[in-house]
Amino acid sequence: MPRFEDNPTCWKITICKGAAVKIGVNQILASIWEFTKTLKIVFSVSPLALGLYTVNAIYGDTITMPCPLEVPDGLMFGKWKYEMPNGSPVFIAFRSSTKKNVQYDDVPDYKDRLSLSENYTLSIKNARISDEKRFVCMLVTEDDVSEEPTIVKVFNAELVDANCSCSLHQYFYPIYVLEQPSQPEILHQANLLETEKLQMLGECISRDSYPEGNVTWYKNGRVLQPLDDVVVINLQKIVDRTTGLFTMTSSLQYMPTKEDVNAKFSCIVTYYGPSGQKTMQSEPVVFDVHYPTEKVTIQVLPQSSTIKEGDNITLKCSGNGNPPPQEFLFYIPGETEGIRSSDSYVMTDVRRNATGEYKCSLTDKSMMDSTTITVHYLDLQLTPSGEVTKQIGEALPVSCTISSSRNATVFWIKDNTRMQTSPSFSSLQYQDAGNYVCETTLQEVEGLRKRQTLKLIVEGKPQIKMTKKTNTNKMSKTIICHVEGFPKPAVQWTVTGSGSILNKASIFLIYSPKTRTEETKYVNGKFSSKIIIAPEENVTLTCIAENELERTVTSMNVSAISIPEYDEPEDRTDDNSEKVNDQAKLIVGIVVGLLLVALIAGVVYWLYMKKSNFLEWGKAVTVGALDSKRKLVTPKESLRRQQHRTFQVCRGKKNIPFFVIGVVVCIILYCLVIHTKTASKHVDKDLGNIEENKKLEENNHKSET
Repeated sequence: MPRFEDNPTCWKITICKGAAVKIGVNQILASIWEFTKTLKIVFSVSPLALGLYTVNAIYGDTITMPCPLEVPDGLMFGKWKYEMPNGSPVFIAFRSSTKKNVQYDDVPDYKDRLSLSENYTLSIKNARISDEKRFVCMLVTEDDVSEEPTIVKVFNAELVDANCSCSLHQYFYPIYVLEQPSQPEILHQANLLETEKLQMLGECISRDSYPEGNVTWYKNGRVLQPLDDVVVINLQKIVDRTTGLFTMTSSLQYMPTKEDVNAKFSCIVTYYGPSGQKTMQSEPVVFDVHYPTEKVTIQVLPQSSTIKEGDNITLKCSGNGNPPPQEFLFYIPGETEGIRSSDSYVMTDVRRNATGEYKCSLTDKSMMDSTTITVHYLDLQLTPSGEVTKQIGEALPVSCTISSSRNATVFWIKDNTRMQTSPSFSSLQYQDAGNYVCETTLQEVEGLRKRQTLKLIVEGKPQIKMTKKTNTNKMSKTIICHVEGFPKPAVQWTVTGSGSILNKASIFLIYSPKTRTEETKYVNGKFSSKIIIAPEENVTLTCIAENELERTVTSMNVSAISIPEYDEPEDRTDDNSEKVNDQAKLIVGIVVGLLLVALIAGVVYWLYMKKSNFLEWGKAVTVGALDSKRKLVTPKESLRRQQHRTFQVCRGKKNIPFFVIGVVVCIILYCLVIHTKTASKHVDKDLGNIEENKKLEENNHKSET
């Protein structure tokens, strides 16, 4: 079993057959691989174990290389050298231990850069790439030294040659100089990228790196892997002969797609520093990707769900290409040829005939899109409208006609109050006068509303009715003049024969200091004027109402306050009139009901009598047959007797219904007579008032004359 024996002065290798061979360390290291193929070697290392010292330095910094040997006794001098690639040594520094002086060899690469301390530590300023060599620290004693160099990277190893008269202590330092590259940047960028085309995207450049690094391309944070005809990457490394630093250039050829819009491209340089592997990233770059239009879209602006007459709309056409198309053809309903325009077509104050299908296409008509526009409208026609003047009692047909694109809501307003039903005037009354508004809206269309107004004026000649009553204190009487008419009539009170106007306060004292007049509010063409008077003798009061249409006069006799007389009730209000009408309707209903009851009773009685006659006849026939058997009466005589009996029975039963019908008819006639007399009384009274009014009016005209 071959092995290295432990010997403080030399290395001894024992071979398999026992032969002993002395081999230099350099030979061992140079041939160790070959030996290990055939030999099994056991190494025993001296206390000064082998070691490899590595000094890392950043480019431009100072390289410091301590000599790890302890300075031996009897040291004469120390030297530093490095080895050329061909193995020849180059001494660069010398220091004598006795004279304490330092000498630097004339080596151009290290001029003014070296420094050797007393402990034989060598410093090299401004580290360069060319400083990456193998340096040797050498200490020499008085013993003879063999100058046969050994290229072994072994630390704390002492080599002794048996034939040498001096000992030599050597330590080897491999120097590694590192330089951080500059931040990479993407240069020669493409102005734009077109889809389906392989084109140069740009070059990623990183300068002044040592050792050389590696460049990787990224898209949106993901590595771009080379792919034939899609992703092509070329890396080029250039060394600066002066500095020995590397410049790396990586070019990227890329075929983009639509998905690459707004994609971020970047590159990263990977290099090695004193603490290990590091990376530097470039600023991301976004490219303008061009691609053709694949779809055309038409829009209506503003984007409202409904369009009404009078609106302004804009048709906007767009394509999904990049860059988007700038010109289009617009097709309008009714037009056969397209209208060439930019991406917008404006329509102002649209009408209902603008409803239809609109289209737009590219100028080459290769792609097209369409949309349908509905222009909503609303028309209202009120007949009659404006200001209308009619006479009381006349008929006025009113119509509000609607024409719209959808179902419209119509409602009426009178004097700012919404009406429940549409107005209908078969016989105009004063309360029908007012301001009417017919309004309509389309609820689905915001802002579409129409309205028209009707100002209705109902005119009428003055109508007068007078009533009187004695006040509860029995000290005065109140005479009321109920007036209807429009325009509002002016009312005057006079005393027949004198022509004096009682409305004037100076006249009141002539008849009674208690005389005064009052007037109610004018509502729906009606108001009342009343006078309170305490006459000492019988007088005749006259109420005169006059407006632009006519002058009406009515008089009433008033007895002295000391003479009792019949008080006429005041004029019934509308509610009372309605109650009287309801009572009249009730009476008529009762009368009609009684007649129906009488008719039904007669029909029932007739049916009853018909059935009774049949039974009596059958009984008579049976009795006649028995008589004929008993008394030998002939059949003709038996039939005559039966008819006589039947007539007697029927005559007695007919008296009852005729009595009931007679009573009902009498009641109905009585009610009609009473109602007729009451109506006649009122008619006679009204006629008498008319005749009296005519006479009083003639007397008043004479008095005024």
